[in-house]
Amino acid sequence: MVVVGLVVVGAVVLFVTERVPVDVTAIAVMVTLILLEPWTGISPSEGISGFSSPATITVLAMLILSAGISRTGLVQIVGRRIAAFAGDRLDKQLLATIGVAGPSSGFVNNTPVVAVLIPVVTEVANEGGTSPSKLLIPLSYASQFGGMLTLVGTSTNILASDTAASLAGEYPGLRAFEFFEFTALGVVVFLAGSAYLLTVGHRLLPERVPPAETRVDTYGVADYLAEVDVKEGSDLVGRRPSAVAERAGNPVEVVRLLREGDRPTDSPVDERLAAGDTLLVRAGDDALASLAAADELAVERPKDADEAFEAAGSGDRPVVEVVVPATSFLVGETLRSASFARRYDATVLALRSRGDTVSEPLGDLRVQAGDTLLVQAPPRTLDRLRRSREFVPVRETAEPDYRTDKIPHAVAIMAGVVGFVALPWAGLGEWLVALTGVGAFALLAGLQQDILVTALAGVVAMVLTGVLDANELYDSVDWDVIFLLAGVIPLGIALEGTGAAALLGAAVAAAAVHLPVVVVLWLFYLVTGLLTEVISNNASVVLMIPVAAAAATAIGADSFSFVLAVTFAASTSFLGPVGYQTNLFVYGPGGYRFVDYLRVGAPLQLLLSTVTVLGIAAFRGIA
Repeated sequence: MVVVGLVVVGAVVLFVTERVPVDVTAIAVMVTLILLEPWTGISPSEGISGFSSPATITVLAMLILSAGISRTGLVQIVGRRIAAFAGDRLDKQLLATIGVAGPSSGFVNNTPVVAVLIPVVTEVANEGGTSPSKLLIPLSYASQFGGMLTLVGTSTNILASDTAASLAGEYPGLRAFEFFEFTALGVVVFLAGSAYLLTVGHRLLPERVPPAETRVDTYGVADYLAEVDVKEGSDLVGRRPSAVAERAGNPVEVVRLLREGDRPTDSPVDERLAAGDTLLVRAGDDALASLAAADELAVERPKDADEAFEAAGSGDRPVVEVVVPATSFLVGETLRSASFARRYDATVLALRSRGDTVSEPLGDLRVQAGDTLLVQAPPRTLDRLRRSREFVPVRETAEPDYRTDKIPHAVAIMAGVVGFVALPWAGLGEWLVALTGVGAFALLAGLQQDILVTALAGVVAMVLTGVLDANELYDSVDWDVIFLLAGVIPLGIALEGTGAAALLGAAVAAAAVHLPVVVVLWLFYLVTGLLTEVISNNASVVLMIPVAAAAATAIGADSFSFVLAVTFAASTSFLGPVGYQTNLFVYGPGGYRFVDYLRVGAPLQLLLSTVTVLGIAAFRGIA
């Protein structure tokens, strides 16, 4: 028991500090539990059971299904059509954002929903003269509300269901969640959270990003742009553009190379300079002063940065913004070490990190999760960036390549995945038998399936109907989430098997002996919510559900109600950008700072903790 407790403490420390990726931490926990089997009770077969867990496989399948929906463009199309009525009124823009993100997240995993809606919402804001900062945090929060409408809204719900089912032998009140188990409560939470965002929340958000500005202006790129003309007789003729940086003795980044007056070259990195060439460069004052001192070069600041980009061929090399998610290969790397320019034939013009635009040279700057890059690249590269899971686009390309002809197939498949789980086939069969006297209708009971089965069948159907290509299956999965689930599930088994969870539950019960049950339930919600802010939401569910069940049993309360409170708290993270991936997605595009989440999220967390706990008491009872 003590050893398991030390493993838990070590895991929490690693999750909080993020010295290693959270999925690697989870696997390390799994290995540690197996190696210490005499004290943890976790055999090798139990240690790797997370990989075969129904929760892990179901989450994997749902991520693929969500990717299929995204490939059709359905969410984006619905978002644009509903947002069309918003105009320049903030209340309508908020209503459209919440109205699309929330319900969609109930049936499609909320992480990809936010990823595909960021460009839509950003355009709605800019076209309506509203700062995107007013809409992007509400987008993230609304997706979290919506994720609590059904079992498949978040991976946390699925893991919580599996964890509760595994504890049913110890706590008879526990079982797996039904598909619409908490939909009524989810609707109440969604309405309460939406009302808050529509009335109070948006007033607490600053306008970090001005509306309708060009991206060049927003990032202040004009302050670092210059045009460098190569004169006749220059010793730079015949050399690569990188020689300009060597000449300056300071970091100079070549944005574009113009030849013969106005014809842009395809790849400035690989070209050889010629007399008369004009380089559009990003450089600081010191570098420009060094270049200007050379007689064979003419240096001047462009009078209009936008015109400079247009003249430099921005039509064939547009400027776009992309967010770097936590799973991107760029996290922890520099643009130079990752060979970003050569890998994507792209130039990073600016970088926004932790709410601030970085002015220093970018090549040796380490990229962090949530950073936003302003990138200039050819259309083929932009398509790669949009399709890649390494980046989240902030604005849509002019002609996004969606498989709109597959929308009916995707909708039918998702309806089947949900329908075979959620509809009461046995009851329907009995009713038809009683109504018609035809006993064959009793066979309808055989249509009732587990979500694991229908989700996997849906994946197969997505490929067979062409919604997804077979080679897209692996790219559709957030493998860090899968390894995280596989790694933390054995930790929950160890907590329960060694009696550590029961001991913690008894300690909580003893401390709360004089408190009303509803207050204890509320405290579990708050503790889980705070824990989710510093470690993974999936890890917090695995840690807290066994303790909550044990504590509820010790005080004579309904253990299932306590599990629901933990599940809702773990799936709604509002206090910072790192507690939930959707919060991180909007961090850079909204120009937010940490305090923005805290200012809006703290009152919301208190509101929803109260609404959720009172809702559980009203719908289920807690005694």
